[in-house]
Amino acid sequence: QVQLVESGGGLVQAGGSLRLSCTASGRTFSSYAMGWFRQAPGKEREFVTAISRSGINTVYADSVKGRFTISRDNAKNTVYLQMNRAKPEDTAVYYCAAKLGPLSRSPTYLAASDYPDWGQGTQVTVSS
Repeated sequence: QVQLVESGGGLVQAGGSLRLSCTASGRTFSSYAMGWFRQAPGKEREFVTAISRSGINTVYADSVKGRFTISRDNAKNTVYLQMNRAKPEDTAVYYCAAKLGPLSRSPTYLAASDYPDWGQGTQVTVSS
């Protein structure tokens, strides 16, 4: 099990940028595939992006492709979500998630149930 703590959320204007961070406890961070999910009020938690253990492979939801970038620094036990050209519909609580082992194949990696470990979430609000 790994403990995850997100940071970097806040208020941003439409078209602006924000970078979220998720720092993990423990020494085996590089053994975990990592993902970001989000949940807007009244909606189900949805997949945003995920990254393989090495950071070589990344996958994105169509709604954020070309605007968001996931990356990781295994030396710092941290995964990042760079949000560019933010839209009001990006407003949500963003969650970091971890899965021990390789990044799952499509469509498994889209499911929240594929990730046993979760952070507490960080609020992102995009104003129009």
